[in-house]
Amino acid sequence: MASLNGGFVGIDYEPESGTQSAVTTTFNSSGTLTTAANTVSIDYLVVAGGGGGGIENASTGVGGGAGAGGFRTGTGLSVTSSTAYSITVGAGGAATDGTPLRGTNGSDSVFSSITSTGGGASGLSTGLAGGSGGGDALWNQRAPAYNDSSTMTNGNTPPTSPAQGTPGGLRLSTGGNISGGGGGASTAGQVGGTGGPSLPGVSGIGTGGAGTASSISGSSVTYAGGGGGAGQVATAPSGGAGGGGNGARYPSPGPASNAGAGGTNLGGGGGGGTNSSLSSPGVGAAGAGGSGVVIVKEPEVTYLANTSGVWDMNALYENVSAGTWT
Repeated sequence: MASLNGGFVGIDYEPESGTQSAVTTTFNSSGTLTTAANTVSIDYLVVAGGGGGGIENASTGVGGGAGAGGFRTGTGLSVTSSTAYSITVGAGGAATDGTPLRGTNGSDSVFSSITSTGGGASGLSTGLAGGSGGGDALWNQRAPAYNDSSTMTNGNTPPTSPAQGTPGGLRLSTGGNISGGGGGASTAGQVGGTGGPSLPGVSGIGTGGAGTASSISGSSVTYAGGGGGAGQVATAPSGGAGGGGNGARYPSPGPASNAGAGGTNLGGGGGGGTNSSLSSPGVGAAGAGGSGVVIVKEPEVTYLANTSGVWDMNALYENVSAGTWT
């Protein structure tokens, strides 16, 4: 019996469907993403630039580690198909050159409604706030609650949910001459120095906070590690996993070493420097922050190739030949 279906009398048809393959696009620098014709939601990773390391100007001048760039990731973010979106990839913050003694914050990374904040710089007395906070360089700044995150340099600034980063580490009172590590995406920067008389038995080595792993690119990569604080120590404090730069080593006991830069396109914080670099250029220098990255994944989409109910003669012939029309 003849029927009316999709504008054709006497013909029943099955709409033709198609598949739009998943596409992952990585932006190591700023650019533009144009979504595919059937994309309505995406998965994303947005990592900001890490902060730059600095130098504290006390007698041993050991600077804190810089904070990692903000780390934000998610799935199912609504977008408009066939639309151009501007992508901003944040640069890493500059390390101090001695004037002033503090590095600079990293720059923000942006995709659509998602903004990750640049990492906080370190140097001088206290680190700066950012996606993750820079570590403290001068002791007795936040005593006595060395492990109370409310007294630590602000991470996750401005606040996001889930948090885009963590606080930088404190530098405790007398002894050790180690500054706090910069915060990372998953753990705060470690405290530096020793507790002295007020906190006996408490000490820390100023390691940068650990970053967070993501597999959005197709393989697991750890991003946004905090920079290590500088120290007058046998072994320089290390940066956090995910591109955090190692801290510099003061030239006693032993030879000086420069701080490491944050990992490029990982958003790592730069390591703290020492003031030996002021009298001996190139010795004990602080580390710059690493640039960020934006990765966008457009998931696979199954769609109807024709939903209008109006088919031209070529489509009719092709579907009759394929047996999809009855």
